Amino acid sequence: MQIETNLFLSLKIKLRTTALKFILNEQDVSPHPSAAETLLDYVRQVRQLKGTKIGCREGDCGACTILVGELIAGQLRYRSMTSCLMPLTNAHGKHIVTIEGVNFPDKLNVVQQAMAENGATQCGFCTPGFVMSLSGYCLNNPSASSDGVIAAIDGNICRCTGYKSIERAAIAIHKQLQISDDPIAFVADHEMMPAYFTNIKNRLENLFSEQQQEANTFEITSGSFVGGGTDLYVQRHGEMGHDNSFLFDKPELNFIRQEQNTCRMGPAVTISDLRESEIINKYIPHFHKFSKLVSSTPIRNMATVAGNFVNASPIGDFSIFFLALDASITLKQKSEERTLPLRDFYKGYKQLNKEPDEYISGISFKLPKENSFFNFEKVSKRTHLDIASVNSALYLELNNNVIEKAGIAAGGVGPIPLYLRKTSAFLEGKIINDTLIDEAIAVMKTEISPISDARGTKEYKTLLLCQLIKAHFINLNKR
Repeated sequence: MQIETNLFLSLKIKLRTTALKFILNEQDVSPHPSAAETLLDYVRQVRQLKGTKIGCREGDCGACTILVGELIAGQLRYRSMTSCLMPLTNAHGKHIVTIEGVNFPDKLNVVQQAMAENGATQCGFCTPGFVMSLSGYCLNNPSASSDGVIAAIDGNICRCTGYKSIERAAIAIHKQLQISDDPIAFVADHEMMPAYFTNIKNRLENLFSEQQQEANTFEITSGSFVGGGTDLYVQRHGEMGHDNSFLFDKPELNFIRQEQNTCRMGPAVTISDLRESEIINKYIPHFHKFSKLVSSTPIRNMATVAGNFVNASPIGDFSIFFLALDASITLKQKSEERTLPLRDFYKGYKQLNKEPDEYISGISFKLPKENSFFNFEKVSKRTHLDIASVNSALYLELNNNVIEKAGIAAGGVGPIPLYLRKTSAFLEGKIINDTLIDEAIAVMKTEISPISDARGTKEYKTLLLCQLIKAHFINLNKR
């Protein structure tokens, strides 16, 4: 099942852009896509590159994993993504790599060889996806421990091997890597990837120069503004029309910056962008741990924060995350803008405090203070790629053992992502002790309205939230 931490910005913007151009493996291509066409359909049906498999079409199994290389601040960076959820137009100006693009003509590359030597494939259907995720790990600087290479395949499912042989292959690959100032040159020199990878940076720079000569502009018009599509292509693929504008990583909408004590973000910031942000990691030190509870690496590479907000899922992980931080959003309609707290954005199930022609143009929140505490908890059947049964986030500003400010949010216990106003207000000015936690839980129960469904009974969900609130304070004591 596809996680609901995904991207569909319901905006009324039309993007005028140059012809679609990108590099597919070694070739320059310029297709003329349907607005709804996915990269998976293009590489398999149009380019006849059959190594990229069709599996779940929900970004869950990882059989269709490809690599996306793009220039970021003058450096070439590769990320794994699920091609079944990637609009073809999002490939514009990038290097798209399928399994055919990492092959040598007469031998296996190092990743493929490690998979073979460790018996890491049986039926073989999932193997291309694993190879691509591991190749992406090789093309970026590896971590000092083997944990990073295991995390790189957290979006790939195998129904045959039991995973241990794949883990052995991944660790064998990790041992052959070295931290390098130029990881792309390293993997090419050591025959982990074909030599043509060393020329991609220059080719993308030339492609970027061509695109700059024909500047992109925005024009308010009809149609929907779509970024990553990681939820849209699961739920509404058949409804995609030809008047949609696809936009994923435009600088105007993709930024994270600090302005004094405030963090401001663009609506197209992805979860991976947050993970790599120095600002986020400085002020929310455990962000990597929290974000690992949200989906998998390929989905985090595509899913955006604003998309999670607009999706309005009652259990959207980052809606809950930023509700606790008391984030605000800016809505824009033509030349008019208005800003409102995120907690006032949700009116009812899938109902938003937003006019049809309004779109999210910015997100902001006060950066946590030095004496603050933030924690995020989630219960789901699987660690990765699963929708929460219940999730919760807590933010506290402390003066010794006294709570000066509190923000607590919870998902899965009401029709909308809930900011627990009464519970937050109750905690402020109180001294932290066991009695306070019990009393806060009692207040919380007056604010929630869980229902019984496939993820558990209402009694079970209430119990889960009680336990998550206790977990918040247990982690506070561990600081």
